[in-house]
Amino acid sequence: MSLSGEREEGNTASKMSLYGEREEGTTASKMSLYEEREEETTASKMSLSGGREEGTTASKMTQDTNCVSYNITKNGTKAFLKHTYKLMSPNSHCFPTGQTLLTVQQEIKAKLKHKYQHISEGIGHHGNQSLFKDIYTELYITEGGSGGLNNEHEVRQIEMASKKQTTQETPIKCNDIFKPLPGQDKPIRTVLTKGIAGVGKTVSVQKVILDWAEGKANQDIHFMFPLPFRDLNLKKDQYSLMQHISHYLSELKEIDSIEDGETKTVFIFDGLDECRLPLDFKNNEKCCDVTKPTSVDVLLTNLIKGNLLPSALLWITSRPAAANQIPPECVDQVTEVRGFNDPQKEEYLRKKIKDQNLASEIIKHMKTSRSLHIMCHIPVFCWISATVLEIMLKEAEKDEVPKTLTQMYSHFILIQIIAKNKKYNKMILKLAKLAFQQLQKGNLIFYEEDLRECGLDVTEASEYSALCTEIFKEESGLYQDKVYSFLHLSIQEFLAAVHALESSVDQALKSENGHLDLFLRFLLGLSLESNQNLLRGLLTQTGSTTQTNEETVERTVRYLSDKIKEESSPERIINLFHCLNELGANSLVEDMQNSLHSGTLSETRLKPDQCSALAYLLLMSEEVLEKFKLKRYNTSEKGYQRLMPVTLVSIHQTPNCPLRELDLSYNDLEDRGVKLLCVGLTNPLCNIQTLV
Repeated sequence: MSLSGEREEGNTASKMSLYGEREEGTTASKMSLYEEREEETTASKMSLSGGREEGTTASKMTQDTNCVSYNITKNGTKAFLKHTYKLMSPNSHCFPTGQTLLTVQQEIKAKLKHKYQHISEGIGHHGNQSLFKDIYTELYITEGGSGGLNNEHEVRQIEMASKKQTTQETPIKCNDIFKPLPGQDKPIRTVLTKGIAGVGKTVSVQKVILDWAEGKANQDIHFMFPLPFRDLNLKKDQYSLMQHISHYLSELKEIDSIEDGETKTVFIFDGLDECRLPLDFKNNEKCCDVTKPTSVDVLLTNLIKGNLLPSALLWITSRPAAANQIPPECVDQVTEVRGFNDPQKEEYLRKKIKDQNLASEIIKHMKTSRSLHIMCHIPVFCWISATVLEIMLKEAEKDEVPKTLTQMYSHFILIQIIAKNKKYNKMILKLAKLAFQQLQKGNLIFYEEDLRECGLDVTEASEYSALCTEIFKEESGLYQDKVYSFLHLSIQEFLAAVHALESSVDQALKSENGHLDLFLRFLLGLSLESNQNLLRGLLTQTGSTTQTNEETVERTVRYLSDKIKEESSPERIINLFHCLNELGANSLVEDMQNSLHSGTLSETRLKPDQCSALAYLLLMSEEVLEKFKLKRYNTSEKGYQRLMPVTLVSIHQTPNCPLRELDLSYNDLEDRGVKLLCVGLTNPLCNIQTLV
């Protein structure tokens, strides 16, 4: 498949260009870069000068005995060689030394294949990696609507996504992201792919690059340039675009330019949320010359705006909260990586767990906890769960098997501690401090200056990444500079909670965008003595008590219940119910569930906190709403406000969603509610036909 979605078919080869032109053929031919003649039956052979020797079957031309052959179609040979000849001509500004397109392309493909054919799943010992093809499980990608700002915590977005995946949607193959969707007429230059942390954006990028490098897809593309933002952050000096690319792919050093209009290139900018550049689209100077030295920020904004290499394709990935850094007019298509849908979760777990009976037991257990099953949309969480449950279902009593997020992560950290030594405890505590301080700043990746601020040096960080491969990793960037991160954002949040176990709830509630929501869930889950006992070796060293008694937990539950009554943000209230669930205090939600099942809910005047419990219950339900009527429930204006999250989920559900009627009559939405409602109703994915 090509990026534009066209199929490469035929008995041996049929080549589709990026924009849909088809070059048909029935037998593949192979070319080399010199005119050395090899075995030839009745083959057709083309020389670099354009001369043709007639024949009917495949021919082979090679640069030398170690060359890598390049497959093209018989009828596509003329066009391809014409372009190659042009690039090789003495007057060509692209290849002044006569080095050919095919040579450079194959060298780059070989380099990228070597780099991307392995993947680390966070398992095993330092440097232990698996073949990508052995563990890759297809991810669920769909149209992502607009590139607008989404400030909700990503766990809330997972919960909403779990609702969306119960409806029918047309999935998008990662190799087809540049293919126009039905009804789209203009060609697509820039695609913005959104997705929460760890959901599979980078893995999708790796899949596309590897398939191209191995000749499996997108063979109409001459060059792919993967340029992660985490590496571009490090470049402070001024370079031209060609110099930047050549730093990463030295094979391009002899090339002055690739702006001939015929060379098809794809730039892949992974991790917009990790970008520390200003990306000043409004004030940056205009730059149209790929050989002109300037700052990375100026190069990026001009490339994205189309001033530089307007014929190049751009693929940008980002967490949702950072997606609005790219002006909407610069984006032709928005897609969303949703991670695993339910069948893909099971497929992954059955690949991961060799004992299929045990795999079935793990899948069954995950389905018993709605919150854990929802989190399994994230591939990394699937791996964490499989790592923990594979051990615990063999050895532990049934009542000891993790049922909450805090329990799952506590057992995961405990497994790492047991497998290592006492020194590992001290490392984790230092990493917990780093996790907390950087989480407060909103940083998911760290550089040397960030480590120094937390009292760590580079030598320590390298040692930690070697011993803590399941938690913390060190990577070399494009220019061999070191970049550090936790395996997943949720692990950073969990360790931050370990560091701040004595902190209060109030700090998290002050967050406008809920970026501390999951941290708070972990924090309160760790206040349980049962969870503290699991991590006794860590928590005793922090100075925190492990003698949390029932009175302390009851006091925390009362405090959370009071906050539920007082808090004005419906989204923060939903998270407080998640916190109560971590503490095993579900009485209010259970009461609402009993009322729903008995059919007596409509007869009761609901208090605001009961409305919040109802909203939490409906959001966590597997059922898809067909109708939602606020006035069905008897409550106050404040109570209706508490039900707003259900309304928003309803109007943001995706194509083919059964929800067609939304009744908000006799309800004061206030300014904020009206704004959110308008955003939902103008979303092209919204299918509501009746709004009352």
